[in-house]
Amino acid sequence: MQKNAKIRSLHNLVFSGYLIPLGLGLLILFIPSFVSAQTPTVPLINSTLRGTVIDGRTKTTLPGAIVQLQGTTHKAFTDSEGEFNFVTGQKFPYTIIVSYIGYKTKEVVVDGSPVEVSLEESINQLGEIIVVGYGTQERKNLVGSITKVNPAETKDIPTGSFDSQLQGKVPGVQISSNTGVPGETVNIRVRGATSINADNDPLYVVDGVFINTNSLQTISTGGKASSPIADINPADIESVEVLKDANATALYGSRGANGVILITTKRGNYNQKSKISFNASQGWSKAEKLWELTTGPEHATLVNEWWVNTGNPASTVPFRPVSAGGRGRPSEQQTYDRLGQVFQTAGMQNYDLSLSGGTATTKYYIAAGYNDQESILKPITFNRGSFKVNLDQKINEKIQVGVSNTFARTGRNQARAGDGPAGGLLQAALHTPTYLSPVNELGIPVGRAGFDNVDLLLKYYDVHSTSLRYIGSLYAQANLLPNLVFRSTVGVDYNNYDESEYWNTFLISGSPNGLATSSVGQSTSLLNEQTLNYRKTLGRHGFGVLVGNTLQADISEGTSSTGRGFANNSFKQISSAAVTTGSQSWNKATLVSFFSRIDYNFSGKYLLEASLRADASSRFGSNNRWGYFPSVGGAWRIKGENFLKDVAFISDLKLKGSYGVTGNQNGIGSFASLGLWSGGSSYQDSPGIAPQQLANPDLKWERTNQYNAGVDISLFNERLNLEFNAYHKQTVNGLLRLTLPATTGFASYMSNAAEISNKGFEFNINSVNIRKSHFTWSTSLNISRNVNNIDKLETPLKYGSRDLILQQQGSPLYSFWVYNELYVDPQTGNSVYQDYNNDGRITVDDRRINGSIWPKFFGGLTNNLTYKGFDVSVFLAFQSGNKIYNHNRFFGEGGGARDAARIIFASNNARWQKPGDITNIPKPDGININNYRDGGSRWLEDGSFLKLRSLNIGYTLPKSLTHKVRIENVRLFVVGTNLFTITNYTGLDPESAASSSQNEQGIDLGTPPQPRGIQFGVNVVL
Repeated sequence: MQKNAKIRSLHNLVFSGYLIPLGLGLLILFIPSFVSAQTPTVPLINSTLRGTVIDGRTKTTLPGAIVQLQGTTHKAFTDSEGEFNFVTGQKFPYTIIVSYIGYKTKEVVVDGSPVEVSLEESINQLGEIIVVGYGTQERKNLVGSITKVNPAETKDIPTGSFDSQLQGKVPGVQISSNTGVPGETVNIRVRGATSINADNDPLYVVDGVFINTNSLQTISTGGKASSPIADINPADIESVEVLKDANATALYGSRGANGVILITTKRGNYNQKSKISFNASQGWSKAEKLWELTTGPEHATLVNEWWVNTGNPASTVPFRPVSAGGRGRPSEQQTYDRLGQVFQTAGMQNYDLSLSGGTATTKYYIAAGYNDQESILKPITFNRGSFKVNLDQKINEKIQVGVSNTFARTGRNQARAGDGPAGGLLQAALHTPTYLSPVNELGIPVGRAGFDNVDLLLKYYDVHSTSLRYIGSLYAQANLLPNLVFRSTVGVDYNNYDESEYWNTFLISGSPNGLATSSVGQSTSLLNEQTLNYRKTLGRHGFGVLVGNTLQADISEGTSSTGRGFANNSFKQISSAAVTTGSQSWNKATLVSFFSRIDYNFSGKYLLEASLRADASSRFGSNNRWGYFPSVGGAWRIKGENFLKDVAFISDLKLKGSYGVTGNQNGIGSFASLGLWSGGSSYQDSPGIAPQQLANPDLKWERTNQYNAGVDISLFNERLNLEFNAYHKQTVNGLLRLTLPATTGFASYMSNAAEISNKGFEFNINSVNIRKSHFTWSTSLNISRNVNNIDKLETPLKYGSRDLILQQQGSPLYSFWVYNELYVDPQTGNSVYQDYNNDGRITVDDRRINGSIWPKFFGGLTNNLTYKGFDVSVFLAFQSGNKIYNHNRFFGEGGGARDAARIIFASNNARWQKPGDITNIPKPDGININNYRDGGSRWLEDGSFLKLRSLNIGYTLPKSLTHKVRIENVRLFVVGTNLFTITNYTGLDPESAASSSQNEQGIDLGTPPQPRGIQFGVNVVL
């Protein structure tokens, strides 16, 4: 592979021209700081403030309240009695800011005397701190569209990765857990999808580190992929902020077109005594339902019926007495339950232990966790061990440094649960006819219908992977001036993914002498960022300026080897194979970025923000390497005007609007614009090279323009809070791989040839319905709508099995392209299809787009109740109006036409049998294409659903009891997940998808459902 000189120069620019000088500068900055820490020349003033924080209504103390020195990050926390001891280097008097979850933030001027701070309850604090791009803001001052999620509300949902736990919690974010296998990829779309070939996943930022979300899996599991997000332990997450509009995401420029998810992990607190927290849970789960299949006799009856309907003599039906040359009468057939063999009641367990606290100059958070889950589909398992260390150290009053470290080892025992007959576990169990014996006449286990024998698969399945993950960062922060803060960060995301499989001689893939594959992939993302942040308040004017730069390199490499032909099944290492082959890959992409943001605030009423980011990427052509991404946003807090100040029932009212441009470069390959040559093209045993890819020096950034308008309303002392946002996103220069004529010698090349739009709205309501001393009830409801459309695409693109997915100009992405089946003729039993071109024949020209995967509405509803020591949380997720293609039915509703080649669903028992029958299942035959019409709308179903996603019931032991044994808090809980699903979809799960590919969503084939589960647990805080 050959790269041009300009790409190499950009790589050198990142690592030689910038990173080394910045690293040296950081070291020079540290040296005098460490020296001053050892030998301070200026004595510090230790001002001690003591006080108590209480609930102003009930007069009870508030343990864990935050007491912060205004204008600084210096803070302390109240102890179990609500008391605090605040030591600073600041002379009295000064101002402290006191905050507590569920209460309004309060500013108090103190003079050194003991103080009692009384807080007022609030369901949704306007002063709540929200993490934004490269900083924080109070909620009341937000201009962009940002949703904050408290992981404490979702962390007990037993999924492999935390992203699936967010389903239904964030307006405008559609999340589909496509499978019931823990640790597999979750489909997330923030305000729709913006690209066909480039990546549509949001950017994940963990403690400032841009993490890799591309699966390193290379071994096939039937179209599925493992999720790199599953390496992160949800118990270590402090908060999750989802940035949606361009004003919120523009600072991430080329990374923000698909939204940004900011993950902040837990840290200790200064001046806090050590706190130990232990969580443990144990649970079980199982499939809510399984497919209903015909019995052996029913299957045989349908085959015989098909035989006669196709014009064959009734005397020669396949299932007739053995003495007459048949397979035995239908009533003589047995029924073998293969689904019961592969599905199980799955166990799960989770343990988390953490230690946190801090002194006046050091704070720490150390945690370890272990999660182990069985899948409801044997023999799949998922386990994750994690270790977390976050440390922060004040070197002096102006400089502090810190580190964030996340270590994880994730193991998977995998299986092909999606498409594919060879090694397809669920395919073999579901699609092998029930009357076929798993053994032959000699009692030897054999496969049937082209699938493996289920017993042999379960016994000899040998597909494993191990992921070693490190996500870490080191930062140094210096207060250069009273209002000027410099911060430098170095981060790394490293993932080593080791996978192997062995197919022995008893299985189709291993026939005749065994097959083994071993693959090791590595992904490394290196990041270096500098920011300079200035904030100043002058009377009624407040403003801030942020400038910064980012240097990033993403490197991935993989090595794979395959061995065929083993002496026997005891030898599984590739070194024992008779024939071995190997392959190797390497990719590198770099990014140089500069960004700036300016914000202005007048009297807390008029808010204005503007930002600009410039990115240069090595992925693009030499003529278009730089991309520029501006944004501007403003808000008017009408409540601050005189005409609303005396309107008591309105707590806050704000109008906001924004416009911005973001970009996309992910998913197109590191060398997408270059002309490439490949080695290994030997000719008569002589080495050689061959052209691999055409160059496109004009390849440019995919750009998304987004408008957002919204209103935030808070009523009745913040007991009712409403937020509404409407948006319009337009993606231009869409990155797309175009097909080339075969005469060029190339199959395709990457270009900018598509335009896609998304428009919709988000509505969110939070209310406190009842607030009494011993009983509270609060509700949160969000509902969203997104309309997706392909505005420009010259040539339609087809994806999925039987070209079921069609991308076509004027239609949404992921639209279904099918024959429209109108009805089953009551007189003939034939399926009647719509003849669009009126030529009297049903041909491919009669296929039309009929719906898409996009719902008309989606969202979630949460109710939280507390009564004395009891707490209950009920969370429902829903969506309405989307379509899903039940590909299992396509194969299973063939009547007897497929005979011994496929299963028959029990729904065939409601088929047409005689004139006058009213049904949607045609007679089984092979004449009227009743059972072989690829892509018929009969199997395209409504995917709407309402799920009880989780029911969490807890009880906290009385403090009077736990304090006697020196325990701060003990909570016992039980969690039920997916307890019921209301849907018209006839499959197992309306969220199922057979493939993790973004262009093949909404096709359900051989996919285990999300299970119904229950778990019991305990939280203990010492």
